[in-house]
Amino acid sequence: PEITIARVHLRFSLFALSFYRFPMGFFKSLVDGFKKGLEKTRDAIVTGVQGLRNILTGRKLDEALIDEIERRLLQADVGVKTTTKLIDGLRADFRSGKMESGDQALAYLKREIAALWPQQDRTLRFAAAGSGVPTVILVTGVNGVGKTTSIAKLCSTLRGQGKTVLLGACDTFRAGAVAQLETWANRLGVEVVKGQQGGDPAAVAFDACAAAKSRKVDVLILDTAGRLQTQDPLMRQLTKIRSVVQKQIEGGPHEVLLVLDATSGQNALRQAEEFGKAAGVTGIFLAKLDGTAKGGIVVAVRDVTDIPVKFVGVGE
Repeated sequence: PEITIARVHLRFSLFALSFYRFPMGFFKSLVDGFKKGLEKTRDAIVTGVQGLRNILTGRKLDEALIDEIERRLLQADVGVKTTTKLIDGLRADFRSGKMESGDQALAYLKREIAALWPQQDRTLRFAAAGSGVPTVILVTGVNGVGKTTSIAKLCSTLRGQGKTVLLGACDTFRAGAVAQLETWANRLGVEVVKGQQGGDPAAVAFDACAAAKSRKVDVLILDTAGRLQTQDPLMRQLTKIRSVVQKQIEGGPHEVLLVLDATSGQNALRQAEEFGKAAGVTGIFLAKLDGTAKGGIVVAVRDVTDIPVKFVGVGE
């Protein structure tokens, strides 16, 4: 696990360097803020790893010790499916005589957890160069996960790359949703296409696509209303928005980002599964990571859905 953590830190550093061209003092402040935001998660991981090392190193492996490993993985929100897979393999090796010590068990866990993170494309998908169409990013998720704030962060990143951005306010239900998006848009210097309160979100998506093409912007980001994955009519509405975009812009939406609240634990896994079916999710934006001491949900989502985590959010 500590090797995996090191890889994550390295990948984040390279990712950040590829996006930002700011004075070193600003960049150091950015990284320090990110690291501070991850204190709870980092401390939990270190405590968990050290705890496993303490109970495994130098000990003879037995069923009770395997049960303790299973309990710790579940407490870290690694998830039932992923934990079961790890423990079943460990227990099979133990019962066949291939594994006898806690040190061997620790090495096994390091190897298997690292294997859950193969090389994967975590970059944003853009419209083909020279296609003449704007890139469309559809952002979705349940209520209160931080979609609008995450959109503002994404917009800021794209603006920092020199791209022109247009926002589509497809959340026509929540009172104040458009005003919140407009506040961020004014701060970032971008425009918003909006409709009437309570209107058809798919109609707003249609107008936003038309505006993006006529204004020749590089990227169109569509904000959608929060909806529970169990609300079938609203999930069908999301599918309709996606269909409208597909008809209006070739290849769109090029990216469908699902914003997940890192503090929601295993419920986030269910959201990833259901939104993946309805909207064809291509990437995850894991928000509020500074508000949880459990980072295992990232492992669970990756293992069960194979959807890459493309962004993480800490603080507003």
